Amino acid sequence: MFTTLSPSPAVLPGRLDLFEAIEDLKKELNAVILAHYYQNPDIQDVADYIGDSLGLSRQAAETNADVIVFAGVHFMAETAKILNPTKQVLLPDLEAGCSLADSCPPDAFAAFKAQYPGHLVISYINCTAQIKAMSDIICTSSNAVKIVQQIPADQPIIFAPDQNLGRYVMEQTGRDLVLWPGSCMVHETFSEKKLVQLQMEYPDAEIIAHPECESAVLRHAHYIGSTTALLNYAQASPKQQFIVVTEPGIIHQMEKDAPGKRFIPAPPMASCACNECPHMRLNTLEKLYLAMKNRQPEITLPEDLRQAALTPMQRMLAMSV
Repeated sequence: MFTTLSPSPAVLPGRLDLFEAIEDLKKELNAVILAHYYQNPDIQDVADYIGDSLGLSRQAAETNADVIVFAGVHFMAETAKILNPTKQVLLPDLEAGCSLADSCPPDAFAAFKAQYPGHLVISYINCTAQIKAMSDIICTSSNAVKIVQQIPADQPIIFAPDQNLGRYVMEQTGRDLVLWPGSCMVHETFSEKKLVQLQMEYPDAEIIAHPECESAVLRHAHYIGSTTALLNYAQASPKQQFIVVTEPGIIHQMEKDAPGKRFIPAPPMASCACNECPHMRLNTLEKLYLAMKNRQPEITLPEDLRQAALTPMQRMLAMSV
C-alpha cells in the first residue's frame, strides 16, 4: 500500500548540487539509501548500500536509520516496511512497479493455491505483500536453490511467481515444483539468436546470466547467478570480456569493481532498450532528493498484512545464514 501525504511541486533550485544536498538530508533525517543494481548510475553512486534482493533485505532488517529511502521498485520498499514497522520508508516514484509482481494477482493466486492442498508455498521476493502473506517461505535468486534443498523431499511445493526461476531451481535440485506462470518482462526479452550471434562476435567472452531468463537463453551461459553472484564472478574470473544477460544497470558496478574488463549487455529481441527495466528507471536523482526533502511518497501497510508477510520473510533470513 502506498501513502502520499500532500502534493508538492517537483521543482529544484537551478544550481542545486544534488549529491551534496542528498548527503545533507541523509544526516538531517538519519536516513539510509538502499539501491538495487538496476538503478541508474547516479543513484548507485549516492547510495549507502547497493545490492540484490537478498542483500537489500538483510540491510533493511539490520539498519539503525530512522528513514529508509528505497531506490528500487515498490515490492522492495514494501519489504523494507515489512521488516521495519517503526521506520519511515520512502520510494522516489510510486509508479516504479514490477511486471513480475503484477503477473501474480492475489485473488488469482489464492484460487491457484487452493487447488494444491498440502503444498508448501515458496515465493520469490519479487511479489507483493499480499502474495508474501500467502506464502510459507520467501526466497531470492541468491538463495532459492538453497532453500528448496532444505525442504523434506516428500513435501510438495508451489513455487511462485517466476516460472523461469522455478524451472532453474527444479534443474538444480531435482525437485518437482508446481509453478505459477509468471515472469519478468526484462528477462524474457533476451534473444537466444542474438546472444549466439554476439558470442560469435566476441568468442573469448563468457556469458553470465540471471536465472530469471528463459531456459533457451540459460543453456548458453557459462555462469548463472543472482546479480550479486554475477558481479562477484566477473571480479574473480580471469576472463576479460563478459556478455551480461540481465538488466544492464549492473554493468555500472561491474565496471567499477573490475576496471579494465569489458562488459557487453546482451541484446533484446527487438531494436529497443527493452533489456532496461522501465520501472527501475523511473527513479531519478531528482525524485530521490524530493522524496527525502518532502518525506513522501511514503510506503505504509496494514499491520495485519505486515505481520502475515513478516513470518515467511523471517524464515527466509533464518534459512539463508
